[in-house]
Amino acid sequence: MFRGFLRTLIEWITEASELVIQGGSILIVTDTIYGEYSIDGLLEELITSNPVQRLKGVYQGGASYLVNEKWSVTRYEHSIGVMLLIKKFGGSLEEQIAGLLHDVSHTAFSHVIDFVLENNDEDYHEKIYRSMITDSEIPSILRRYGYDYKKILLNDSKWKLLEQPAPELCADRVDYTLRDMYHYGSITLEEVINFIDNIIIIDGTMYLKNIETAEWFVKTYYKEVIDFFMNPLNVYGYDFLAKTLKLALDKNIINLNTLRGTD
Repeated sequence: MFRGFLRTLIEWITEASELVIQGGSILIVTDTIYGEYSIDGLLEELITSNPVQRLKGVYQGGASYLVNEKWSVTRYEHSIGVMLLIKKFGGSLEEQIAGLLHDVSHTAFSHVIDFVLENNDEDYHEKIYRSMITDSEIPSILRRYGYDYKKILLNDSKWKLLEQPAPELCADRVDYTLRDMYHYGSITLEEVINFIDNIIIIDGTMYLKNIETAEWFVKTYYKEVIDFFMNPLNVYGYDFLAKTLKLALDKNIINLNTLRGTD
């Protein structure tokens, strides 16, 4: 019986899409595609804070995992991934913080809320970002380490690695594309590693070493958009869940504050 349990445990650890183990005062973060990193101090406190831990219960694809169990990447995995990418490419601690917390205001079911509220800009999480931050322990954690949350979190335009307008490369777009497509079986880990190895940083901005790598990413991002975002099953899931949530709001079964929790 013990051997069976041990085998199951080993398989679970091996197959887990993301695993975080806390040992002593150091957090060991093992990411599926970026490998293992030791995290301590401020970043450790932020990762273990309630706002970031909440993201374990918020799926990146909104309604997607309800119609296809493979579409199960969480906002937590993505947030950790963005932070690690920025760290890997020499981004400052402040930019790593911004990367870790950039999605912390996503409501339950992520962008489904935009369809519920008929918000065509799909930026509801950005509109409530300041209040989600200020109503949490994040400002006090940053303050203990001598940082002002307003200077780090309320203007991401200064973080070139974190955010860039399409079609430029940035940690946010690169991570969710690689993570989704690897998790959903569209690309291999070898391809992911090769792509990352071909990224160079010039004046704090991501570029690629050659045209072949750029063409590969364009094809991979196309798969993300067509095979995932615009997949008819995914569109159906969003539409059905949005109508359900809208009805629940209309009947006062839930309210917008309810959606600040988890799926």
